[in-house]
Amino acid sequence: MNGIDTQKKTALVPMLICCALFFILGYVTWANGALIPFVRLAFNLETDLQAFFILFASYIAYFFLALPSSWILGKVGFKNGLILSLLLIVLGALIILPAASQLSYGLFLLAIFVQASGMALLQTAINPYLSIIGPIESAAQRISIVGIFNKGAGIIVPIVLGSILLKDYDTISHKVQELHSGPEHDALLTDLAARLHGPYIGVAIGVALLAVIVYVVKMPEVDVNKEEETLETAAGSKKKNSVFDFPHLFLGTLAIFFCVAVEVMAGDIIGTYGKLLSLPPFFVKYGTAFTLGCMLLGYFIGIATIPKYISQQAALRLCTIIGITFTVISVFTTGMTSYIFVALLGVANALMWPAIFPLGIKGLGRFTKVGSGIMIMGIAGGAIWPLIYGYLKDTLHIDFQHAFLYAMVPAYLYILYFASAGHKVSQKNG
Repeated sequence: MNGIDTQKKTALVPMLICCALFFILGYVTWANGALIPFVRLAFNLETDLQAFFILFASYIAYFFLALPSSWILGKVGFKNGLILSLLLIVLGALIILPAASQLSYGLFLLAIFVQASGMALLQTAINPYLSIIGPIESAAQRISIVGIFNKGAGIIVPIVLGSILLKDYDTISHKVQELHSGPEHDALLTDLAARLHGPYIGVAIGVALLAVIVYVVKMPEVDVNKEEETLETAAGSKKKNSVFDFPHLFLGTLAIFFCVAVEVMAGDIIGTYGKLLSLPPFFVKYGTAFTLGCMLLGYFIGIATIPKYISQQAALRLCTIIGITFTVISVFTTGMTSYIFVALLGVANALMWPAIFPLGIKGLGRFTKVGSGIMIMGIAGGAIWPLIYGYLKDTLHIDFQHAFLYAMVPAYLYILYFASAGHKVSQKNG
């Protein structure tokens, strides 16, 4: 009995650390929503598509760094991998300072990429950690719990950054448009870009302190190889020789791709969407907070219902259907009604990652670290899909609402396939 109690107490510490790490992930990731309208103005960009490259730099890092991150974790372990990831986030925050001073959009995108590289390593470590430290059937519940901290940070960051970066946005925007290129115009943009200094110095200090805490606190390692041997012995199943023996992993990776795509579209594009709907600046500044508030509600629903009342698979199917319905309503309505249903997509999107990720890595055992890296590569959906939306809207000149429809519905339909049949493919082949 004492051994069991000790085990429960020990599990609390890594869970609390995971909550703090997901808060950092959320804060850095969802800063993009406030940065998109800001950088378009501060760096004097011509189109939304150019500003959407912030999302590309932020999410494409996962594609390139996920598998190397898996190798790094194999060499240094989970805890040291977490510390390294936090230091990369600090480095990225510091690079933003000269990027702002020099009005260099290229350097700014590099800073975002460096931060995202740290987050890729962090995601690769932390998601399988959460899935393995308890029963796989309740993994969605644990990921939902840390998701509250992730999306809670996402609610805070647009409010904080919006009040700092987008203060007097309309007034400054008009001034920039009125002024011709020259010293006065450049000075106005330099002063505007300098607003980035305070928030990112704060990020660097806060994340560095968390790295120190992770170094000091005891974080038990999880031996996935041992977990695999235990599971295979209990199930009497045949051992797999390669990660390619798990087709459901790759189908799950594509599901993560589309999951992040719709999540970013609803969370980061909503400000631009609200501006195109001609809504007041308040809704442009804080749109991300509205969507993430709805996602937070979705997480609470997941914690209360999974797996007690509904399975991960059934929840995923239901969420995709709700997502398609809300997308259609948002496209065929106008004004505030349309905006509200984009924000409500947060409820539909909330339970997708918590359900998809454990289904994708289920049964991987000793391949869990590599499989997790492959799954994390799917986060690149957040890099590609906003650019597709921007291309449809700005280059092909498709109405912004219909472009939203064409981007969202196919993504939801694939996730529905994975929830219904895709996650079972390995079982059928095995």
